[in-house]
Amino acid sequence: MSAAFFSDIRDTVVPDGDGRHGPLPPLLVSMTLVTGLVDAFCYLALGHVFVANMTGNVVFIGFALAGVPGFSLGASLTALAAFAAGAVVGGRLAARHRDHRARLHSYAGAAQAAFLAAAVVLAVLAGGAPAAGYRYPLIVALGISMGIQNASARAIAVPDLTTTVLTLTITGIAADSALAGGSGSKAGRRLVPVVTMLVGGLVGAVLVRYAQAYDALVIALVTIIVGAAVSHLTGRADPGWVRAHG
Repeated sequence: MSAAFFSDIRDTVVPDGDGRHGPLPPLLVSMTLVTGLVDAFCYLALGHVFVANMTGNVVFIGFALAGVPGFSLGASLTALAAFAAGAVVGGRLAARHRDHRARLHSYAGAAQAAFLAAAVVLAVLAGGAPAAGYRYPLIVALGISMGIQNASARAIAVPDLTTTVLTLTITGIAADSALAGGSGSKAGRRLVPVVTMLVGGLVGAVLVRYAQAYDALVIALVTIIVGAAVSHLTGRADPGWVRAHG
């Protein structure tokens, strides 16, 4: 592999603090980990529903309408509505703080953490296998939290780090590769979120199967809180990277 490939990975995971995006790339990578953790919990513990991957939920709605066992129209529609509500919250935060990406990240992280904390409490009260009475409140709390995350990440706008949608990222890796006649540029950068979400899904699945299911949500909550604190502290001096770049 070329030196540029490993350089892309390094610059994404440990970027120059005074660079174009400052600490935002690893912060968004950590949010990608949260996506894997949360969707693993929801799919495995709440029954065939996603709260971050809305493409999957739309497909699940089709399955449910066709009467496929194990898929709930109500759960998928609830997740979709909660995600949209969270995206509205994230959009309002973006409209207010779009000119200061550190402030946007930290405020959105605080809002997301509030809903994740509520989900943790609900999951603890629900026990190992959430009862029906806890299923929909959990979907709502987690759906809102992931809607906030996606809307804020979209406004922060670091290339190839959307925190949830990997289809275009994987397409870019293949379509821009030397095999396809491209330059192969940013393959390392694009691979980081793919691997990170894989790790999040793996860790979340292991915790749901072999530990307390809510452990995945606890890790997600801590990750978001730490990330919000980092962006708040590093952005207080108003460095150049807090401004959006065209």
